[in-house]
Amino acid sequence: EVGEPFKEEKAVAKYLRFNCPTKSTNMMGHRVDYFIASKAVDCLLDSKWAKAKKGEEALFTTRESVVDYCNRLLKKQFFHRALKVMKMKPDKDTKKEKEKGKAESGKEEEKKSKKESGKDEKTKKEKEKEKKKDGEKEECKKDETPGTPKKKETKRKFKLEPHEDQVFLDGNEVYVWIYDPVHFKTFAMGLVLVIAVIAATLFPLWPAEMRVGVYYLSVGAGCFVASILLLAVARCILFLIIWLITGGRHHFWFLPNLTADVGFIDSFRPLYTHEYKGPKADSKKEEKSESKKQQKYDSEEKSDSEKKEEEDGKTEGTRNSGTEGSGGERHSDTDSDRREDDRSQHSSGNGNDFEMITKEELEQQTDEGDCEEEEEEDTESRPSHGKS
Repeated sequence: EVGEPFKEEKAVAKYLRFNCPTKSTNMMGHRVDYFIASKAVDCLLDSKWAKAKKGEEALFTTRESVVDYCNRLLKKQFFHRALKVMKMKPDKDTKKEKEKGKAESGKEEEKKSKKESGKDEKTKKEKEKEKKKDGEKEECKKDETPGTPKKKETKRKFKLEPHEDQVFLDGNEVYVWIYDPVHFKTFAMGLVLVIAVIAATLFPLWPAEMRVGVYYLSVGAGCFVASILLLAVARCILFLIIWLITGGRHHFWFLPNLTADVGFIDSFRPLYTHEYKGPKADSKKEEKSESKKQQKYDSEEKSDSEKKEEEDGKTEGTRNSGTEGSGGERHSDTDSDRREDDRSQHSSGNGNDFEMITKEELEQQTDEGDCEEEEEEDTESRPSHGKS
């Protein structure tokens, strides 16, 4: 048998009811408030009962002590344990979603084919850029499952059912409130309403000065409401007159936020708005878009020219390095290397790329070359002696 709750237990349950975060849902056809066990334990550990007074011990020292106390509150029917049951979607809905996803994917493919046919008229540079973009889009789409539309992040729906084991456990367990005390704010608001109704019924018994004051206040409030309504109608009429005179080119709104869902002061800000929607605006937009395109093309051409200059510079550098290296090699070549080059040219002219030569043939060739050089020197020296 469970006895009646004590004053301390009522105070703890009331504190927990108004300070622990709760959510509302439907259970067995009724609207109920529920909380999570771990948050309730944290709430009680931060309460005044977790702090020790002079000469007294704290009621809540550890999480285990809070769990034991909450088990007492559960037995005295302040709340009860519930089971969270997730709602499953029927098979028909899933089939419809799949069909919709396939239809959307087919439409996207048709749109892509139309875009590609229109892009053939553009320049090669634009085609290359668009192909790169299409490749990136296709890679992103490959990561996603084909034939399924993008799903919005929605919370899964669930319902609560009474649990068989009525025990308080520290964790993500759900507990539904049975204890529903009246909050002080609701009590105060109800009391003010009752007093206001009684005062209104006793209006003939009020003093004359108070009755006159209330009369003027009511008239002022009525005039204020009527002026706002007249402003709302007048701004619409003004907009229509300007729109008709200018042929729909000028859109002028006086107090545009007067009927918007904003605060009282913000409803009078700004004072007016004006928009011009005519052929000039369209031409300006087209000019801006063309100028942007030209800037893009100029930047692309500059980048291409810079790349070409860099490539030319690289080729010239390689040529210079090649010529310098060849010059150094020529200076460092010996007479034997030159002769070997001549022999290789002679062999290539005969059609033989490689020939085997013995040492004796090499010596004979070197002797012949020396003799030819001496004969040339003699011929040069003879005419000089004759002139002398």
